[in-house]
Formats: sequence, structure tokens, C-alpha cells
Amino acid sequence: MSLADEVKRILDDFENTTTEKIFEILNQIIPQFKNKIISEYLRGKIQKISDVNDEIEKKKQCKGLIPYFDWYMQGL
Repeated sequence: MSLADEVKRILDDFENTTTEKIFEILNQIIPQFKNKIISEYLRGKIQKISDVNDEIEKKKQCKGLIPYFDWYMQGL
């Protein structure tokens, strides 16, 4: 399955996607950002969310990462 297919699947069924899958796909998207600052910021956000122990809270915070999937689908 292509990265674009994976991103589309996450966007279509975000509520049922695990945070681990969200992080996995975001980590594949990061190298495609042309701006190093954005890449570093996103890595920091992923790490911060990963450090949260409550899965429900992780999922809430992951909703703030949806624009990165949208940007990828729009061609960055």
C-alpha cells in the first residue's frame, strides 16, 4: 500500500486508527517536508504525544496533527 493510500485511510477513519499507526505514517511523511523547522517541530510534537500515558489523551492530541496528513495529500 502506498503512503498516499495509508494517509487517506487515516483521514477517512481517524477515530479507529491507532496512535502508533498515526506516528508511523507521520514519520514517513516528515522527510518530505522542505522546511527543516517544520520537520523538527513535528518530530517534537510526536515525541511529546508519545510520552503521554493515557491512550485517550494521546488520541485527542493526535487530532492536532491531522493538518500534516492534509498537507501531504495536497502535495506539501
